[in-house]
Amino acid sequence: MQEPSVRKSRLAIAGGFALVVAVGGAGFVVGRSTQSARQAAPAPVVTTPAPSLKAAPETVVETSRPLSRADLLGLAAAAADAQASGGTVPKAVRDAAGRPFDLVLPFGCAGPGDSLSGLPMGWRYDDGSQALKVTASPIAWRAEEWQASSTMGDALEGFWIARPWSTAESCPPQGRQAMPTGVDPITLPGQTVAIARPVTKDESGREMRAPRSYDIVRRVPRDRLDTSQGFRLRIIGRVEASPGGVAPITCVQPAGIEQRPICRINTRIDEVRIENAATSDVLGAWPTAAAD
Repeated sequence: MQEPSVRKSRLAIAGGFALVVAVGGAGFVVGRSTQSARQAAPAPVVTTPAPSLKAAPETVVETSRPLSRADLLGLAAAAADAQASGGTVPKAVRDAAGRPFDLVLPFGCAGPGDSLSGLPMGWRYDDGSQALKVTASPIAWRAEEWQASSTMGDALEGFWIARPWSTAESCPPQGRQAMPTGVDPITLPGQTVAIARPVTKDESGREMRAPRSYDIVRRVPRDRLDTSQGFRLRIIGRVEASPGGVAPITCVQPAGIEQRPICRINTRIDEVRIENAATSDVLGAWPTAAAD
């Protein structure tokens, strides 16, 4: 084995020392570069949002829509069910007190009548004078017919809501067969839902006044007359609770529990209109609140 010479040993030591110095210097340069980079990086800016101004409290405006025919019939059905089952009047029925309503009663759907006498609502047209006459007469009831409190006055007046099983505000399609051939005639039930208001005696305390009839007579040329969809009686007002805090819809069964309840919607009627259903023209309007 050859012994290393002194010269080679010195060279090896010198080379090793140089390598150490080179590695150390490189590490120092890299470290300084990294540190400089860290110091040069901008510190993240933390932005604190400015406090937003609080919005003014929104003003709540009473915008409850008027109760429609469908709404009133739904409430009457709930009241009838409570009456028939012996339950309490539903909250929805009690809460209806004070609500405005806009009730549409289609009539004259089958065409003109030979005579308007005896018909609460109807119309006729005279070709000779080209005069259209439309009438809508309220029904008068004695207070005891509805088992109403004497504080309501001696009577009530209003209108039956015909075809209370339908929420439609227009006449049914014409030309439909009334019943299948070969079947005995069907006896339709009596009216079961009415809209009414109390009527009191006059100032002398004598008999109550007769119900006001709403009539219009208008000259309309035959070629401009459109009665294809009949007419509409529009009643506008507000549902009111009966005196004594009773619910605004009262139902009775004069013939016993087997009878379908007959219900009265207690109201204040503000306006009555007669409209042509085909054209939506208002043929007559009566502000009843002002007249009373």
